[in-house]
Amino acid sequence: MNQVITARDISNREFLELYARPGRIGLAGGSTLIDRVIRRAERRINVDQKWSTWSHAFIFSERRCDGHQWVIESDLAAVRKHIRLGVQENRMGKYYDEELYGTLAILDFGLSEDQLRALLCHGLQLMSDATRYSVRELFGTLLALKKPELRLKENVLARDQSFFCSAFVQHLYHQIGLDLAPGINAKHTTPEDISATLIPHSRWVLHRELGESKTKERVRKVLARVKSNRGLATD
Repeated sequence: MNQVITARDISNREFLELYARPGRIGLAGGSTLIDRVIRRAERRINVDQKWSTWSHAFIFSERRCDGHQWVIESDLAAVRKHIRLGVQENRMGKYYDEELYGTLAILDFGLSEDQLRALLCHGLQLMSDATRYSVRELFGTLLALKKPELRLKENVLARDQSFFCSAFVQHLYHQIGLDLAPGINAKHTTPEDISATLIPHSRWVLHRELGESKTKERVRKVLARVKSNRGLATD
């Protein structure tokens, strides 16, 4: 059975330092426009049509001689006009920013030493091979979410040597004999699919309310204020 531990009232840094270990999967709920687009599209997976909490997935790598824990992921990164598009390593500190990453989760599947070594080695090999982040495939998956039967088939915008974030995580785990989302084509795997995996695991969640849309939130506040003013006028 899965073990779920929910953490509140601690920082992202404290949460990650407590529970991040090599080979574990990280999930993040972001607040940027593309994060919101992904979370909204994933509502089609949920029975209640609620927005997903998750917009990004990655794998924790090792703690290095610099004292930092590192992560390996397929992502878009722009730093000082330098753009990295594909499989890369970053310091875990990237996810300390609570404005960008309001909710985090860590999934532990109890990997053996052999599985862990194979997982990280294959991830590093893909990074060495300059495996790209596939925006095309991401859009292919967003389209397939509208027609669930398409998720069983190959991504119509698939390309060689490329993955978006959660497809990359699914690919690595599949290499060590764990299929996180059976029946779904690897290049259609979303962060929500990984979160919903039926493989037994331990999970730690740092939960915050992300909201669905800033516009919707403002509308709700305005309507609540109007309703309150009407109540005062009636009194």
